[in-house]
Amino acid sequence: MMLVRRIVWVNLYIAWQAMWLPDLSDSPLPTYLALVEAIASAIGRGDLLPGERLPPQRRLAWTLGINPSTVMLAYREAARRHLVSGEVGRGTYVLASSREASLFRLKQSSAKGALIDLSTNVPVHDPSNRDLSACLADLAARGELDALQAYPSAALVERTHLAAAAWLRRRDLELAPGGLLLCAGAQQGVSAALLALCEAGEPILVERYTAPGIKAAARQLRLPLHGVAMDAHGILPDDLDRQARATGARVVVLTPCLQNPTGACLDAERRAAIAEVARRRRLWVIEDDVYGVLGSEAPLAVQLPERCLLISSLSKSVAPGLRLGFIAGAPELLERIDCEAQATRWAVTPLSLALACEWIESGVAQQRLAWQVEELQQRWRLAARVLGPRMPQGRAVAPHLWLDVETPAGLADACRLQGVDVVPAEVFAVEANPIRAVRVSLAAAASRVELKQALEGIVAAWPIA
Repeated sequence: MMLVRRIVWVNLYIAWQAMWLPDLSDSPLPTYLALVEAIASAIGRGDLLPGERLPPQRRLAWTLGINPSTVMLAYREAARRHLVSGEVGRGTYVLASSREASLFRLKQSSAKGALIDLSTNVPVHDPSNRDLSACLADLAARGELDALQAYPSAALVERTHLAAAAWLRRRDLELAPGGLLLCAGAQQGVSAALLALCEAGEPILVERYTAPGIKAAARQLRLPLHGVAMDAHGILPDDLDRQARATGARVVVLTPCLQNPTGACLDAERRAAIAEVARRRRLWVIEDDVYGVLGSEAPLAVQLPERCLLISSLSKSVAPGLRLGFIAGAPELLERIDCEAQATRWAVTPLSLALACEWIESGVAQQRLAWQVEELQQRWRLAARVLGPRMPQGRAVAPHLWLDVETPAGLADACRLQGVDVVPAEVFAVEANPIRAVRVSLAAAASRVELKQALEGIVAAWPIA
């Protein structure tokens, strides 16, 4: 009997030692909100994994020295934010979709009194545009629409390859025969490249603050991320070299142009230095170039064609609903992803292929891109007027702002009270102790009028001396 009791106590002690415990001591937030933000940070860092059970409310309250009702409020708020799910009799578990993945959740369109969503990076929508209706009517008039219910023909696939190659020439890329794969958007492209180049558990280098989709892909493939230090112009070549040497990583995922979330752009000198490190350390580079056509800098792939896979799409510049992406690179590298050149394009619908071809060949895609760039410039100027001294200086016009703030989570909560949804830096952070910043998506507002209202809400939530 004594032995049984000792075993029970040992097991309880081990469970207590392994229990996740947050540090709330430095948070200026109310205790229950500080606990919610600690849960979100732990999920973002991977300390709390999907499906993992959180400590029971009373045990966590006793350990932290706080009221059980405070923990109960925190768990309820965490569930409201889709971080966790509580089940009576079973406990509270981390949802499979982490906080950064929740940015992709379907959200209700704005209604009076609802939040203005500046949390998701989507292109500006022009409600007056009729390109899609006109193109569908033209396809129907030519008798071609009905055929798009079948599997894509070889002729349509070849036509799309030619159109995609023409589109990527705008990025100064001249593709070799066999140097392009089609996929269902850049997210699938990044996942396919990681799956082809990496073994499970292998370290991957990324910018210290990286896109939620990259974090989600790495988590799904069980690839631990290591953040490379950044400044206002992007990653630092010296730290890339140091991290490659220290971790033994073979793959780095970068967004050199209009980086998400910071908006940083690598200049020519920085790109050359990164290319030199990649060659010397024999790094494979996966370049996320979805924002590239919105900027003016050439992609890294131009300087590093033999070691770089460029991932792009029409989602951020032409229309997100097309779900058509491109993986460009050396043919021998692409063969590692899809030796038959079929698996990545299998999820792309014939209708998406046809629409993309029609728009690229006719110039409609370029017109939509030009409209997008002009609208972003207008919204950037609007943000500068409304935000005043809060507006970051010396940055390229981007679909999003990266604002330095004292308390990111606190500002995000304050903005929510003002009717605006923004995202704190921890959602994008690869490592603990993120810098103090929030991302504001300028393109997400339905109109400039709505954007102005949202920016005024941010100013009201963010008083400065």
